[in-house]
Amino acid sequence: MKKSMIDVAYELMSKKKKAMTFAKLWEEVTQALGMDEMQKEEAIAHFYSDLSLDTRFLHVGDNKWDLRNRHTFNETIIDTSALLIDDEAEDSETLEEAEEEKETNEEFD
Repeated sequence: MKKSMIDVAYELMSKKKKAMTFAKLWEEVTQALGMDEMQKEEAIAHFYSDLSLDTRFLHVGDNKWDLRNRHTFNETIIDTSALLIDDEAEDSETLEEAEEEKETNEEFD
């Protein structure tokens, strides 16, 4: 039975014992599966999606990937508090813009 690209990647990374760049991992996966250039072009996006979604893998920065089980829980958590969007500021800016436009329109009426 032929293994999936993501399973081959998992086996390769298990043997390497360290993080790898996406390009290097992709190169080794395609070599292990004996893929030709056409197959590589058709499969690279699917492989990247699988890598991103598979919970066994972790993006560690600088386009490097590693196995999640090699990292502590705190290393794998993303602090989303820095991603908070200030909706109130956006709403007040929109309201101010609408009021300015209304005043401009009233001047020309």
